[in-house]
Amino acid sequence: MKNAVAAVFCLVWLFPVYWMVNTALKPRPEVMTPTPHFWPHEPTLNNFTAAVTQPQFLTDLRNSVVVVAATVLASIVLGIFAAAALSRFRFRGRRAIMVVILAVQMLPATAMLIPLFTMFNSLDLLGTYLALILAYVATVLPFSIWVMRGFFVAIPAEVEEAAQIDGAGTWRILVSVLFPLVAPGVIATGIFAFIAAWNDYLIAYTFMQDESRYTLPVWLASFTNPHTGTDFGAQMAASVLFSVPVIVFFLLIQRNLVAGMSAGAVKG
Repeated sequence: MKNAVAAVFCLVWLFPVYWMVNTALKPRPEVMTPTPHFWPHEPTLNNFTAAVTQPQFLTDLRNSVVVVAATVLASIVLGIFAAAALSRFRFRGRRAIMVVILAVQMLPATAMLIPLFTMFNSLDLLGTYLALILAYVATVLPFSIWVMRGFFVAIPAEVEEAAQIDGAGTWRILVSVLFPLVAPGVIATGIFAFIAAWNDYLIAYTFMQDESRYTLPVWLASFTNPHTGTDFGAQMAASVLFSVPVIVFFLLIQRNLVAGMSAGAVKG
């Protein structure tokens, strides 16, 4: 019974993905027919050609790669240092900081949109890569810190003590001893930061005022023409191309992602 229910849920979840691929392979007359076809009668790749030949495709792809790479790198580096400090050192206000991090993690990204917009506007950063990267890091960093802190807490103190006896300093212990042990957490937070930055539309559309600085999620909204309407076939083909990197990365590291999310719940 449980397997049957799970199978039903999987089919319901997979149907939109199937319909996206199905529409991407249909010519425009089949897409616009009033009677839906559950498979393309005349499959075509013209929609994919139309998607990648859009004027802004390469520019927006470059923007997404730059922003996502910087977001992932900043989230991992800052997350490692913050998690190491919160888990391996004792100082006044440590628990208060952890409570604040947990509270911020529970906030939706849209709740920070207006404050961030106001702050970046006052700093004259709107329309720059830096504003977008900082906004994504602010969204992702609480999760990164909490997850990697769970990995640091799970490492026995004897490991550090043994390294100290061998003459290793704080930096050497962090880089050579602790970092390899928290590598699954780094992978988990990296993929989370990648997905969050790669998929975002609202922040990118709000902060980037110049079309030359738009990212791929904003590009997906460019298939609407006031005269011919929305080119649904090309838009679905673009959505398929846009989804491929996320699916590939997730399949490669799904075990580490689950382990990382579980480790974030370690109490310490």
